[in-house]
Amino acid sequence: MGTMKYKGYTGSVDFSDEDNCLYGEVLGMSKDKITYEGTNVDELRKDFEGAVDDYIANCKADGIEPRKPYSGNLNVRLTPEIHSRIAAMAQQTGTTINGFIRQTLAKAVGVTL
Repeated sequence: MGTMKYKGYTGSVDFSDEDNCLYGEVLGMSKDKITYEGTNVDELRKDFEGAVDDYIANCKADGIEPRKPYSGNLNVRLTPEIHSRIAAMAQQTGTTINGFIRQTLAKAVGVTL
């Protein structure tokens, strides 16, 4: 699967052998589904961008804020032992648990904070 980006939204790129077309959906949108399709990459990109623009326009017309994928809030369930070790490591490095986890994950995925 490939991806495309537009206005802060990331869309998937898939192929349907049955329909002989490319299709996709905006990723990370748990409550709003945004889909698009095309017979070639240019059509797919145009439909993707149009779908995002339509979504934003419809939200504006309805007086609501468009949802953004991946809000930045993530709930993770840990064992008490892992939680305790993270708390101790955070304290040793002089940061909060959230700060420690954020720094550790950023390093793991190659993002500079």
